[in-house]
Formats: sequence, structure tokens, C-alpha cells
Amino acid sequence: MPQPTRNQGAINSEFEEFQNAASDALARLRTEIENQQAGSGPATGYAPIRQILDTLRVQHWIDKGGMDARSFDSFLEHYLRYSVKFHHPGYIAHQVSVPGFPGALAALVNGFTNNPMAIFEMGAGAASLEFAVINWMLGKVGWPLQPLPGGDQRDHAGGVLTHGGSLGNLTALLAARARVAPDAWQQGVPGDLAVMVPPVSHYSVDRAVSILGLGSDSIYQLPGNSLGVIDADGLAGTLQKVRADGRRCMALVANACATATGLHDPLRKVGEFCNEHDIWFHVDACHGATALIAPGSRKYLDGIELADSLVWDTHKMMQVPVLCAAVLLRDVMGFSYAFQQEANYLPIGDDEERYSPMPRAVECTKAALSLKVFLTLAWWGEARLGAYVDDRYAAARRFYEIIRHRPGFECPYVPESNILCFRYGSDDKLQDAIRERLLREGSFHITTATVAGKRYLRLTVMSPQTEARTIEQLLDAIERVAGTR
Repeated sequence: MPQPTRNQGAINSEFEEFQNAASDALARLRTEIENQQAGSGPATGYAPIRQILDTLRVQHWIDKGGMDARSFDSFLEHYLRYSVKFHHPGYIAHQVSVPGFPGALAALVNGFTNNPMAIFEMGAGAASLEFAVINWMLGKVGWPLQPLPGGDQRDHAGGVLTHGGSLGNLTALLAARARVAPDAWQQGVPGDLAVMVPPVSHYSVDRAVSILGLGSDSIYQLPGNSLGVIDADGLAGTLQKVRADGRRCMALVANACATATGLHDPLRKVGEFCNEHDIWFHVDACHGATALIAPGSRKYLDGIELADSLVWDTHKMMQVPVLCAAVLLRDVMGFSYAFQQEANYLPIGDDEERYSPMPRAVECTKAALSLKVFLTLAWWGEARLGAYVDDRYAAARRFYEIIRHRPGFECPYVPESNILCFRYGSDDKLQDAIRERLLREGSFHITTATVAGKRYLRLTVMSPQTEARTIEQLLDAIERVAGTR
């Protein structure tokens, strides 16, 4: 029997050390998640940065190295102490998924295989899965699916997975710019372009406009109600102002749903207006697009098929670990117009054997994001994921009833998703003070937002463990930290 070479022996030794460390880590993570789901301990690991760096002995490990399985276990114990507990019923803050084990398993595989699969030959399996996942998404929107490479590559929709909704919005608006100003890639951005946005939009939309070279002065705010939802009857007036200022509307953006409130813009009415006036219609559906697979919540996305582009974050309501977003275009050729450069050292041309996502993405080195989505779908199924969305949306409506009937509390709207704003008392500064106190205590992690000019506390109901009892306890805690109990 041949003896292993020295290199093989080193590899075997390193992998054995990894197995030992991974086995201990899995046991610790299992206990951690079970404790979180039971509501044991804090909902967040907030602490000053100096304390965290000292406790984790960060500088020691950077300077000295030498961590092994035993010292890693100790490090992990303390590291988890300072993590946010997404499985905890008291975590009701940001729009980040409660990650499922299929996606976590994919992250482990990706960590070892390390395939930067934007080019087919660098990750054929992941690229093939991305093709299938994108087609699944296109079908849910109601757009024509991509044919296999080698066939007619026109007259169908297309998409790409990317690292987050901010890159997604940038990519979609780049495609919109290419349609109205096809020479901008070579000659620079014309000074007469404009983008019409909702009264409230994610900061990444404004950021993308400036990155694309239009400047923030090119942004025109659409009319809306007091909660920031687009008033479709006022769209013509905004377009008239754009044209009166000597500008061309590059794109109109709508929310599905708005980050601050979870409310949806009237997509069908907005889409019909855009089609009538030949305006690129982009839907920021980072949070809400997963409702496409939720029978009880799909109604909020009525008209989304009229969009020219949309962004869908699977790392929000699909329980996929961060980051994984999809940019979808109704006309796949929009990607070709958006990205016009070539790199002769990269074999990116598709044929009947290859599919390379790189011509559609900002990234060249792109993680194998598709495996996380595919395994989540393959393991849990579309029906289970859709039921989760419906359940969390329904929970937010139940919590709305609890909060609005509690003396001293008010809610500005009936929730349309799993995002709900509310406030205690009438003092804006009090809302931020309450949040800060709760964050430092650790039992509840919530956020704040400004709605209709007033400061509100804000819930995002992500964990399946968050139920009515959690909300009652939260309201008790709010009254206590506000000094009324």
C-alpha cells in the first residue's frame, strides 16, 4: 500500500483538525440555536467595541496566530455572545433572515469548494444552478423563461444573482440608463436624465443614482399619501415637471414593500402609467418579492409583472443566509446594453454547453450564491417557504391589534407585510431613548423609523418564535423603561 506523501499527510492532519473544530462548533451552535428559540438569554449581543476586542483577544490572535480546535471553541463561545440572535423571539429588528440549515450547509460547501462561478468553467455546477434558480424566479413573476444556452437568446426575461439588494438596484438602474442613453457607456452620462422615486425609498436607490453619474438633483420625488405610498393619480404631474425642467425620465421606482413601513406601492397602476409613457419601471422588491410564493400575500404584488426590472433578496424572507439577491429583467438584452465592455482574457461567451452569469453582473469574482437558494428550495420546498411568509405577515397583523388596543400606544397603519411601526406616547425623542435602553438590556432588539414626520418604534417579525406573548412582554418592557411602570 503506497505511503501518503508529506503533503498528503499535512492535508489529512489539517482536515482532521477541521473536523474536530467543526464537530465542537456544530454542537455549540445547536445549543445556541435551541437556547435562542426558547427565548433563553438576550436577543442581541450588543457591547462596546473595546470590550468585544478585548474579550475575543483579537490583537493576540492577529499578532501570534496559533489558534487550534480547543482555543477556537473558547473563541466561538465568546464570539456567539456578541452575535445577534435571529432565532430568538425577541429579535424583531432588521430585515435579515432567520437562516435555515440548508443554506448554512451550502455556505459550508461553498467555503471549501470556493468556486468563483461568474465564468462557467470556474464553477459549472453553481452556474447551472443559478440558471435554474433564476428561471424559477422568472416564472413566479410571470415572465418568459430563459432557454438553455445555444438557442434564441432574445425575446425572454433573464436575471443574475448578486451580493445584495444595493448592487441589485444599481444593476437594474444601469440597464434603465442604457435604454434611454445608449451612448452613456462610451461618452458619459447626459445631463438631462431624471429618476422618479417614491416619497420613501431605500437609500441604495439614491446612492445608485449618484454612482451612475446622474447626481442627486436628478431625483424627483413622486406624490404620495402621508405614509409614503405612491399616489398613482399624481404621476402625470411629476412627469410633466420633469419634462418642463428639460429632462428625460430614465426610470420610475416603486416599493414592494417600503423598508420603513412594509407598505406596498400600487404596482399595477404605476406599471400601466409607465407602459403608457414608455418609462422604465423598476420595482424594489427586495423584501416583498418572496410573497410571490405565498398564497395569502401574493395579492400585494399585483401588477409586478409589468415591471421592466425588479430586485428580490432571498436573504430576507426565503430564510437564505446573507447575502443573496436576484436582479431580474423582463428583457434579457437589457444586461447586454448595461455592461458593454469585453475582457479578452475571460472565456465568457455562452454556447450550447456553457452559461456564464458574469456579463450580467458587477462582480467578476462572484460567490456560488445559487447553491444556498437551491438547497433551501430542494430541502424545504416552495410551499413551506410560502407558508412561512403568510404566517409572519399574519402575525404582524395580530400584533397590530394587540398594540393599538394597549393604552398609550398607537399604530399609524394596518400592516401589509411583517413590518409594523408603532409608538408609545407623543414624544419623538422618547422612541429613540426606548430603543436604546432595550438594545443595551438585550431582551428585545427593535429599530425605529420616521413615518409621516413622526418618530416610531419599528418591528420586523422574522423569527417563527415571535408570538403574541413576546409582544405583550415587549410592551411591558417599553412601559418600564419609559418610567410608567
